[in-house]
Amino acid sequence: MKNSLATAPSAAPPSEPGVAFPVLGAISLTHLLNDMMQSVLLAIYPVLQGRFDLSFAQVGIITLAFQFSSSLLQPLVGRFTDRRPLPYSLPIGMGFTCCGLLLLSQAWNFPLVVLAATLVGAGSSVFHPESSRVARMASAGHHGLAQSIFQVGGNIGSSIGPLLAALLIVPHGQESVAWVSLAALAGICILLGVSRWYAANLSGVRGRASLRKTDNGLSARQVRGAVFILLLLIFSKYFYLAGLNSYFTFFLIDRFGLDVQQAQYSLFVFLAGVATGTLAGGPIGDRVGRKRVIWGSILGTAPFSLALPYANLHWTLILVFCAGFMIASAFPAIIVYAQELMPGKTGTVSGLFFGLAFGMGGIGAAALGRLADATSIAFVYHLCAFLPLLGLAAFFLPDTRRRAA
Repeated sequence: MKNSLATAPSAAPPSEPGVAFPVLGAISLTHLLNDMMQSVLLAIYPVLQGRFDLSFAQVGIITLAFQFSSSLLQPLVGRFTDRRPLPYSLPIGMGFTCCGLLLLSQAWNFPLVVLAATLVGAGSSVFHPESSRVARMASAGHHGLAQSIFQVGGNIGSSIGPLLAALLIVPHGQESVAWVSLAALAGICILLGVSRWYAANLSGVRGRASLRKTDNGLSARQVRGAVFILLLLIFSKYFYLAGLNSYFTFFLIDRFGLDVQQAQYSLFVFLAGVATGTLAGGPIGDRVGRKRVIWGSILGTAPFSLALPYANLHWTLILVFCAGFMIASAFPAIIVYAQELMPGKTGTVSGLFFGLAFGMGGIGAAALGRLADATSIAFVYHLCAFLPLLGLAAFFLPDTRRRAA
């Protein structure tokens, strides 16, 4: 009895930390709140256009200001926090978003609207790199699953934004945006708890695993080539998404004669497809490999996007849901694949790719807005339909899973 008691402690192996689902749920919820507040800005474009008599080019400038502030700052924030993680920067970033919404609710001219959009974008530049690191810390090796849970919160929030705009802001006007800032206050409270968990685990097993550098078997030249291909895929994905996010409501109003509320509900269908695809892409990538998911999802969007400009309203809603599902399933796999290419640089990778995604969306919105002013919304949709074909470049990505084996 004495011997068994003496040997019992040594016989029990140290337990490995499992997936921290409560933490993933918390950052997914705050991602939902963050992106819901951001999508409100995109969804009320018709309201802002009517109040300030904006051209399509000015609508594109608002999107450019919002997304460029994220694109410019996110890689810098990610690179800095790889060297010096800042757990309590998460609620601070949400505070920027809150300030931007309050300013947007009271803006009386176009420059103030642009400034408000810039503040909202700055909030995202702080939120995304650090929250992506939290997702990796909480994943316990299931990186695709963790990225999908984290990202689907943002996609659901983006889906809710147009509904919130249709139900609250369109009927009650620009000033009602101030009520949306209450979601930012809730996000700050949640992120304070996440930051405490992040700080407590940073020097533990989870923190060391998220910062550890492992050999992926690729040369520096192969890594650079793979990153270039991923950036090309981000370009095609987010230029296409920029067209749908910023101008889909205008397309429906112009093509089918819908009113603003009906167009907002239709935009929700597309964003719901994006949310569903994001949730599916990460776990599938864990099972079958990131390259296959990236290849299938981006190229698989092409049949739906090519048919979209010619469909009636019923088929437009079906096709736009399918296109959103297919193209969104790639992004969790792209993020995790890039993290595997550059191990130990979670913040840099997340900041670069989330930032580039916002930047490509901003540039795309501005460019497509000018093109729509010069031609028509219908012409823009015919042109954008060919962008997913750039997904053919995914064929040249190295298979990191095979090399690791």
